[in-house]
Amino acid sequence: MASETRRHHHNLVPLAALISREVRSEKMEKPNVKYGYAAQSRKGEDYYLVKTDCQRVPGNCLSTFSVFAIFDGHNGNAAAIFTKENLLNHVMGAIPRGLGRGEWLQALPRALVSGFVKTDKEFQSRGETSGTTVTFVIIDGWTVTVASVGDSRCVLDAQGGGVSDLTVDHRLEDNVEERERVTASGGEVGRLSIVGGVEVGPLRCWPGGLCLSRSIGDMDVGEFIVPIPYVKQVKLSSAGGRLIIASDGIWDALSSEMAAKSCRGLPAELASRQVVKEALKTRGLKDDTTCIVVDIIPPDNSLPPPPPPKKQSKLRSLIFRKWSHDSSKKLAKKLSAVDIVEELFEEGSAMLAERLGSDTSAGQSTSSLFTCAVCQVDLAPSEGISVHAGSIFSTSTKPWQGPFLCMDCRNKKDAMEGKRPSGVKVV
Repeated sequence: MASETRRHHHNLVPLAALISREVRSEKMEKPNVKYGYAAQSRKGEDYYLVKTDCQRVPGNCLSTFSVFAIFDGHNGNAAAIFTKENLLNHVMGAIPRGLGRGEWLQALPRALVSGFVKTDKEFQSRGETSGTTVTFVIIDGWTVTVASVGDSRCVLDAQGGGVSDLTVDHRLEDNVEERERVTASGGEVGRLSIVGGVEVGPLRCWPGGLCLSRSIGDMDVGEFIVPIPYVKQVKLSSAGGRLIIASDGIWDALSSEMAAKSCRGLPAELASRQVVKEALKTRGLKDDTTCIVVDIIPPDNSLPPPPPPKKQSKLRSLIFRKWSHDSSKKLAKKLSAVDIVEELFEEGSAMLAERLGSDTSAGQSTSSLFTCAVCQVDLAPSEGISVHAGSIFSTSTKPWQGPFLCMDCRNKKDAMEGKRPSGVKVV
């Protein structure tokens, strides 16, 4: 702005014109977001959320972001419906007000953890026993933030042909770390035993027999099945990319690469139908099968990514690169031209102290000191219990420091870590 002013010191540009110019450039830099949805229902327990008109700053159209989510319910649809209706509000409520865009994006991972735990806590208090997986995607400009529990998945097909998962499956069968965590927290992991002691089917958590180690709801299974999400935040290059968000009805039939390859070159709406069609062709309709395809497209290009050439150099393949704060802009520009996707954040720990207490971004310092970090209720100075207090997993040497939890959320934290029996009894 200063250089702009110096350049026109003889012919001053009105402030309104400068602001208008900034508005135009910001609009130009933002990608277009196109999406398509397709589903085939068998049990009626899959739900989805599409909201493309969310605003960081109410009333400011330049602060728009989009939300796409899939909720795959089990043991009924109550948890999926409740989560669809409440999770977004709980996540947004955990972000301090008055943050700029950069600080807001930094605060998102922690807010997602708070929002997931609060939603789970509220749903369990209703006494209903269903549960749901959640894959929750927030797109703000070129930055994509994904939070997930369960085995619905979000796959990134970057422009240039690289395919990578932005989620981790929380299936006991496949995830050794989660099996160890569940048993350490008081659950048992094993297969279903039938007559004669023969064990069949996938690994399950007992009591309850759930195949997943993380979900929202499932109060009858035990609170070591946690709602704390794996979170990944990436920034796409200016070439854009495609997201495929789908329930396990897709992923039980197709690999991430197969799903991406099956719909390349098609616009998002046709692409989502094609992915569902491929899954049904491979496996038949054995489960609810839901898919959202989202294209993040450069503003000067309204077409979906073309099919990649058959042979690609290693330079063109997708590379995740963690960035230091002093990375030069020149290097960033050079790398974005070869489709390098910048990894901004990744964390999958199931320990609330690690997920709420390790954030040193501006968002933390501006949040209210005596507010519960999960449910956002105001606390009297004597009421708040540090998230670090008494935690053997905490790296903090000052357990009297925040963030703080109310007594109810502290009990929830202890139950999830196996420090006390789940307070919920189903009769």
